[in-house]
Formats: sequence, C-alpha cells, structure tokens
Amino acid sequence: MSCTDADQHADPAARPGLFARAKAWLSSDQGTAQRVAGMAFVIRVAAAGVVFVSQIVLARWMGGTEFGIYVSVWTWLLLAGDTVHLGLPLTAQRFIPEYTHRNDFDTLRGFLIGSRWITFGLATAFALAGAIGIFLLRPWLDPKTVLPFYLACVSLPFYALALMCDGLARSYNWIGLAIAPHSLLRPIVLFALMALAYVAGYPIDAATTMIALAAAIWSTSLLQLILVDRRLAGVVPRGPRAYDIRRWFSVSLPIIVMWAFYTALAYADVLVLQQFRPPVEVAHYYAALKTLLLVGFIHFSVSAAVAHQFTALHVAGDRAELSAFVTRSVRWTFWPSLAATLIMLALGKPLLWLFGPDFVAGYPFMFILAIGLMARAAVGPAERLLNMLGEQRICAVIYALAFAVNAGACMVLAPRYGGLGAACATSFAIVLESTLLSLAAKRRLGLHLFVWRPAARR
Repeated sequence: MSCTDADQHADPAARPGLFARAKAWLSSDQGTAQRVAGMAFVIRVAAAGVVFVSQIVLARWMGGTEFGIYVSVWTWLLLAGDTVHLGLPLTAQRFIPEYTHRNDFDTLRGFLIGSRWITFGLATAFALAGAIGIFLLRPWLDPKTVLPFYLACVSLPFYALALMCDGLARSYNWIGLAIAPHSLLRPIVLFALMALAYVAGYPIDAATTMIALAAAIWSTSLLQLILVDRRLAGVVPRGPRAYDIRRWFSVSLPIIVMWAFYTALAYADVLVLQQFRPPVEVAHYYAALKTLLLVGFIHFSVSAAVAHQFTALHVAGDRAELSAFVTRSVRWTFWPSLAATLIMLALGKPLLWLFGPDFVAGYPFMFILAIGLMARAAVGPAERLLNMLGEQRICAVIYALAFAVNAGACMVLAPRYGGLGAACATSFAIVLESTLLSLAAKRRLGLHLFVWRPAARR
C-alpha cells in the first residue's frame, strides 16, 4: 500500500490529536516564547539588512569624515534616548503581567496612559536642557557638529516615546508592533528621504542626514503610538485609572541605573575613541562593530520574548517551570549566536569592503569584539531575569563596575592602540559583566545561567 493510501486509512483520531498537541504547544509558555522570539528575530534580521545597506550607501555618499560625525551624534542620541525615560519602558514587562494577574485594571490603565506622558515629558525637558547646553558650548564644539546636535535634541522626545510604546506592546506579545516601527520602518523612511535628497542634489552630509533622521523618528513614532492605542482598546476595558507613580519609580530607578551603565557600556568605546582618534578611524571601528552586532539581534529577540514570562512564572510561584524556562532561554540565545558569529567572521572582510575599500581596516576589531558577544550569549537574558525578579540593584552594581572597567581601559588603550585597544577594553568588560551576572543569578535566585552548566547537571 502506498504512503498516500496509508495516510488516507490512518486513524482519524490521530490527526486531531496531532493538531491538538500543536495547538497546546503554541499556547504554552515555551511555544509562545519561541514564536515571539522567532518573530522578533525575523523583524530584526530584516531591519539589520535595511540598516546595513543604508549605512553602506550613506558611508559612500558622505565619506569617512562626515559619516564619522553622523555616527558620533547618533551615538549621543542613542545614549540619551535609552536613559532619559528613567526606566519606565523597562518596567512595563514587570507591571503589566502583575496587574493583569491580580485583576488590578485601574492601576493597569493608569500605567498604560501615565507611562507614556511621563516619558514624553522627561525627554522633552532633557532635550530643551541639551539644546541650551549646545548653545553654551558652541565655542568649543566642531562647527560641523552643532546643527546635527540640535537636530538630535529635536528627535529625542519621540525617540523615547517609541521606546515606551515598545515596552507596552511586547508585554502583550505584540512583538511586531513593538519593534517593527522603530527597528524596520524608521531606517526605511530614513533611507528613502536620503535617496530623495541625493537625487534632488542636496549635500549628503551629517546635517542633512540628521534632518532626515528627525523626520523618520517623528513619523514612525506617531504611527506606533496610534496603533498601540487601538490594540490596547481591544484588550483593556474602559474604566477609572489609578497612578502608583511612587512604586513605578521605586522599581524603575534602580533599573535605569543598571540600564544607563549598560547603555554607556555599549557606547563607551565609540565615545572615547572619537576623543582621541580621527573621525575616519571612528567610522572604521563603527562599521566593524555594527557588522558584528548583527549577531546581537538573537540575544535581543530572546530577551524581548521571555522577560515578561519570567515575571508571570515568578508571580505564579511555579519555581520548577521558571528554572526550566531559564535554561531553555539560555540555549535559545547561545547556540544560534555562536553559529551566526562564525558566519559573520568568515564574511567580515567582504562585508566591510561594501562600506568602502578602506573600511576593511576594521576587520581585526571583529575578532576581539566577538569574544565579548559570545560571553554575553553564554548567560542568555541574564539582566532581564534579575530585573524581572526584583534583583535590579545588584544588576545595577554589576553594570556600573563593567562600565567603569570599560571606560578606564578605553581611556588607557584607545589613545595608543586606537580601535584595537577599544575593542580589547570592551570585550574584557563584557566578559566581566557576564560572569558577575551568572554568579548573581546563582547566589540570589538559585538559577543556573551559564550555557553548559545545566547540561552537565543532567
């Protein structure tokens, strides 16, 4: 009898059973987390492709010096935008599952509305202060950087608002709505506007690029805000609002201290390097860093999918499932990251050549930076676990120490060894950070995070 005939005569109850098992897996914590992580990874890979191509084109259009200025201003905008919200977007995945589990819809509605207004207000105040600071520091700034810095201040409020909408959306597993507007749509809009400027004959320099970036940030953030409001209206019933602002900030402030050091750790090498080396070398280092950091999207995708699951399992008191879920999340992070890192290192020279023949000089940086990336992947979403389970203070201390080590080592090594020194300092700091996070999770929570430890125990 043929395979087709066998399938036709198979027990009909077996097929519904298979579908039922598939449906149960998709609705389980593991299935949901893997599905959300997979979607986040697909979106980030697509976004990485768009960003990578657009940066290659911009680097060729702008030249090394103007591209280096743009990179420096963009880095400062990222640093400010990732901290000015004082941690409220990072607490969404903690408070929303908690309020939902307890049926505290009044405070849930207050958080959904209040967090966005607070974030926008904080970013606006910081942008105004930044503009005043730029005006006062004009005599000491490179004249070519003044207008781009002003435009960064214009972009900041809506950049922070997009991060808040991201935190709200991912708490409901709306991962596409959370990350697609600012990760995928924004670089597409930026690239389209720069292409129009190029065709129209406008100068393709740092100032023009920052004008296009400001327009892209404003438009995509407003679109995301409207879409998040519509989705929330369908899942959160109307009613009164309660604002527990003191508790929100009691949780978010220790987290933002950690996140500020994490963000500073991520950008310290570029910021220190630009103080001691010419813009061209900064551009080479940035190209190598961003090319290799495509691997980091795996870590981001898993973290985006599992953070609120950590909270839900912790609140439910399911210790065994939490431990197993942590183990799985580390595996989901490390092994794909290892494979992707090997591929990126093998293709590093051709990829850097796309920026321009002289950008190949940044290829050795990739090997050193890869050490830090793999150390971070080996402990999975460790910082999310500690933050979601109330250990944000020890997390902040760890990142403060890692940042201090990174900044100090960069100040010593970058002036003499340039990009190689900055890469060594950064990788060493990330290895230290990952080791301490793993030890903190073991001692404070009794959970194993290092990728090979759970397998060895079994």
